[in-house]
Parts: sequence; C-alpha cells; structure tokens
Amino acid sequence: MTAPSHTSRAHSFNAAAAQYAANRPSYPTTLLDAVEDLAGRRLAGARVADIGAGTGIATALLHARGADVLAVEPGDGMAAQFRHALPDVPIVRGDGNHLPLATASLDFLTYAQSWHWTDPARSVPEALRVLRPGGALALWWNASALDVPWINAQARRIERHFGSDQVIGKNNDTTALADPTGRFDFARRRVRWSRRVPVDTHLANIGSHSIFLVHGEESAAAFLTEERRHLLAAFPDGTLEETYDVDLLLATLP
Repeated sequence: MTAPSHTSRAHSFNAAAAQYAANRPSYPTTLLDAVEDLAGRRLAGARVADIGAGTGIATALLHARGADVLAVEPGDGMAAQFRHALPDVPIVRGDGNHLPLATASLDFLTYAQSWHWTDPARSVPEALRVLRPGGALALWWNASALDVPWINAQARRIERHFGSDQVIGKNNDTTALADPTGRFDFARRRVRWSRRVPVDTHLANIGSHSIFLVHGEESAAAFLTEERRHLLAAFPDGTLEETYDVDLLLATLP
C-alpha cells in the first residue's frame, strides 16, 4: 500500500473536525507560563496570531490568557468548527507558508501542533516578516509519554497495524524540524501533564489523528475495535490516564 502523502494527511482533519474538537487534549496552563518565561513578556495584551489553529484548542487558551489573538486556518471543516466554538475570536484563511498578516505586526506567532505541516523554507521567512523586533515564535507539540507502559504498548500496536514508523504524538527531533535553516535560535522546555478520560474518549482522540483518517474507515474501525478490547482489559473501570510531554520551542527576534 502506498504511504499517504504529507498533503493528504494535512487535509484529512477537515472531515473529522467535530471529532477532533470534542476529543483532542488541550494544553496545561504551565505551558503558557513557560511561553511567557522564555519570551520575557506576558501574553496578556500582546498581539498574537495562532497559525494552523484548527478547531481553536490553543487559541482559546491564548484568548483566555488575555492575548489579542487572531487565528489563521486553511481548512474549511476546521474553520467552521472554530467559528462555532469561538465566535468572538477573529479567524482568517491561510497557512504558515503564506501568512495573510502585515509585516512587523505581531508580538507572538504560535503554532500548536501545526508547524510540521508547513514548509520551513517558506514558513521561516514568513515568521521573520510578520514578527516585530523582540517578537517570539512559539511552537509546541503534545507528545505521548512513551515511558508509560500502556502508552508504549499501544504505540507498537498502531505501528504494526498501519505499517508506519510514526508513533502518534511522538517527540521526534523537533529542533531540526522547526528550522533546518538555522535562522532561529530556539530555547526548549518540556512540560509533562495528564488527563483522565473514558476509554471511548481516548479512542476517539487517537482516531482523529491523520494516520487513522487517511487509511480508510474500515482499517481504522478494525484497529479501534480491537484496541478497545485491550484497553478495557487493562482499565476495567473504563477510565484511563493519558500522559503527555508538551515539547515547546521558542525563539525571540532581536
């Protein structure tokens, strides 16, 4: 079977936007504390653009923090879900490779779970263009904590089923991924957190990842049915704890 393309995976979320919004994890408040600490300034009152905002999970946190935030999202389904969830937050269509934003207009440019869908040869110059002097580019990813035995075992089952070496939420070399040009000097923080959810919420969460969405309903359903059996054997009360390491990279312009 031919591996799904990067583009097909990037666009796969639009058909599952409601599932994504209802079941994907958010981020801990300590992440935004770390963003402010590394940037040396508060988010409250700052002009922020959240790129690849999706259904607005990170945008909502930035807005609640007091940021003057604008969302940028390329997908129809995701943008529609965003507008439903955050009707008072402006959203414009676009992506990190072609930012529909004015030059030197931002204090923060954020990418929550979305920088890897960009082409750094284009998104790095665009970030440099739209940030003000002293502005910060912040990138972060929720990564599954593979040192937790049940999470590691599930990751191996996903790899076997889909024939993929991409573990959902795996922390790869995010520094090299972030800027292969070396034009940004990133500082790094890692924040561990967890949430307790029903087994079915967890299954809906992992089922909203692109590796499931692009391999077809039959293949995804077969895995999720069998995985539910594994999880209920491990967690007979029907509740489990998802553990994440949020990998944060932040660079500040001179």
